[in-house]
Amino acid sequence: METELSRQLGIEHAIFGFTPFPAVAAAISRAGGFGVLGAVRYTAPDDLRRDLGWMQEHTGGMPYGLDVVMPAKKVEGVSEADVEAMIPETHRRFVTDTLARHGVPELAEGEASGWRITGWMEQVARSQLDVAFDHPVKLLANALGPPPADVVARAHDRGVLVAALAGSAAHARRHAEAGIDVVVAQGYEAGGHTGEIASMVLTPEVVEAVGPLPVLAAGGIGSGEQIAAGLALGAQGVWLGSLWLTTTEAGLGSRALTAKLLAAGSGDTVRSRALTGKPARQLRTAWTDVWDDPAGPGTLPMPLQGLLVAEAVSRIQRYEVGPLLGTPVGQIVGRMNSERSVREVFDDLTRGFERAVDRINRIAGRSTS
Repeated sequence: METELSRQLGIEHAIFGFTPFPAVAAAISRAGGFGVLGAVRYTAPDDLRRDLGWMQEHTGGMPYGLDVVMPAKKVEGVSEADVEAMIPETHRRFVTDTLARHGVPELAEGEASGWRITGWMEQVARSQLDVAFDHPVKLLANALGPPPADVVARAHDRGVLVAALAGSAAHARRHAEAGIDVVVAQGYEAGGHTGEIASMVLTPEVVEAVGPLPVLAAGGIGSGEQIAAGLALGAQGVWLGSLWLTTTEAGLGSRALTAKLLAAGSGDTVRSRALTGKPARQLRTAWTDVWDDPAGPGTLPMPLQGLLVAEAVSRIQRYEVGPLLGTPVGQIVGRMNSERSVREVFDDLTRGFERAVDRINRIAGRSTS
C-alpha cells in the first residue's frame, strides 16, 4: 500500500492514524502506518513531553507525528478567564438543570475536570509546539486549517511536513497557498469537526484543486476496500481516526462507552455543536438531543461551548451516565463491532485492500480483453 508520500516518510502502508492515545499512535507506526498523536487535550507541556518521549521509545524507530488545533491567525493576550466571562448565565443554568434531571453526581472535592480542553488557545498550542520540536516528529497536522505562517516556517526549517484538514476544495486551495505540504480531505462522514461534503465527492475535488500536493482521504474509511477507493480517487493515503477507539491499546477508560461504540450502527451518530460549538460528528445521545432541541438556549460559538460543558462532560464520563454518555466518532462506527489490537486492524485493512485491488484488476482485465 505504497504511494509517493508513504515512500517519502519511510512507511510501509499509506495509512495515517490519528488518535489521542500514545499507545495507539505508537502501535500504528510499528504496524507500518504513521501514528499521529492528538495534542489538544494536553494542557501541561510536561505531560506531552512525557508521552512523546514514551512514543519515541515504543515506535520501533518508525516515524510519527503530532496533531494540534491552532487558528491560522495569531490570537494573543486572551486568557481562559476572559473567555469564561463571556458565557451567559442562562447557559450555565441549562447545563446544571440537564445534569440534575439525569441525576449526574458532582465530581469529588478536588477532582479536576479531565475534559477541559484549552489546546485551542494560542499560548497552549505554542507550548505544545515547543515540546514537539524537541522530538523527531515528521509531520505536524492542524485541525483548523493551516497554522500561522511562522509555525509553518518553523516546521519546514526542521524538515517537518505540515498537514491541514480541509472540508472543501476552496479550503484546500487556501491551505496550499499557505505553504502546506499535505491536505487532509475530511468528508462529512468523519468523526469530530467536519464540513458538509461527503468523502466520495470531496476527495477528487481536493485532489484536482491542489495537485500535485499529496492529499489524504478521510471520513467513512474503515476497511481495506474503502482505502482502495480513496486511492483510486487520487489520494496518496488515508487518514483514519474513529477506527482506533475500540482497539485494545486505546485508553477510553469506560467500559460503558466502549460497549456503546461496539453496539452502535452507522446511523447512530449526529453532527452536532454540543461539545465544542462547531459541528462535530459524535454518538447521538440525550446530551446532543437537548442541545440540538430548538426549545433549548442553543449552543455557544467555539471556544465558549467547550469551556461551558467541560465539567459536565467529565461528570458524565466519570459516572458513566448511559443516556448522556458519548464521544466524537464517525459513521464508520457501524463497522466497529469488536475489540481488536491495532495489529489485527492493520491485518484486516491490508487484506481488504488486496481483495479490492484483485477485484478491480479482474474487472479491468475482462474489459480490455
